[in-house]
Amino acid sequence: MTELPSARGAEVGRRIGVGLMYGLWKPRVLGAWRVPASGPVIFAVNHSHNIDGPMVMGVAPRPTHFLIKKEAFIGPLDPFLLGIGQVKVDRDTTDRTAITQALGILADGGVLGIFPEGTRGEGDFASLRAGLAYFAVRSGAPIVPVAVLGSSDKPGRLIKALPPLRSRVDVVFGEPFEAGDGSGRRTRKALDEATGRIQKQLAAHLENARRLTGR
Repeated sequence: MTELPSARGAEVGRRIGVGLMYGLWKPRVLGAWRVPASGPVIFAVNHSHNIDGPMVMGVAPRPTHFLIKKEAFIGPLDPFLLGIGQVKVDRDTTDRTAITQALGILADGGVLGIFPEGTRGEGDFASLRAGLAYFAVRSGAPIVPVAVLGSSDKPGRLIKALPPLRSRVDVVFGEPFEAGDGSGRRTRKALDEATGRIQKQLAAHLENARRLTGR
């Protein structure tokens, strides 16, 4: 039986994230009240910078278990990320262990964080992988779109790989929505349709977030 990532570990991760993110940058969080207070939720986060995941972990109102590519689990980061309840994913295969863990988190009423674009890019939700639709349709969990804006505007002076210290990063949480059509179908066609629905919702949220923040 696959062991589930630790919920307590994710709460520790959230507290570390709070300290780091508010200590190093100036997050402005909008719409956090939209996140359901309990029950399974999937955060669909745009991905344009390495700090996007830790930033969401630090500002979200609930502890989050992110699906993270296995390449990030190197050296001391491996036990650390596993210890704070994150999920290691091999993107080159159908990673059964990661899928089981992710569905287990949702079945337990937890929050699963996904970068639906798969890799770091423009952060505009232009190309979605089918994984998000699969988890949403299979679990029935609502998706909350999350836009992180300002993390990739310009590199920092001290550490080029990070945004400038004390710069403002906006995190905008959107309205929860259902990805499925209510039928519970998990056929390829149903998942393709769900992916289309998700893409529309995420793109609309990002546009709204940009308007709201002036980014």
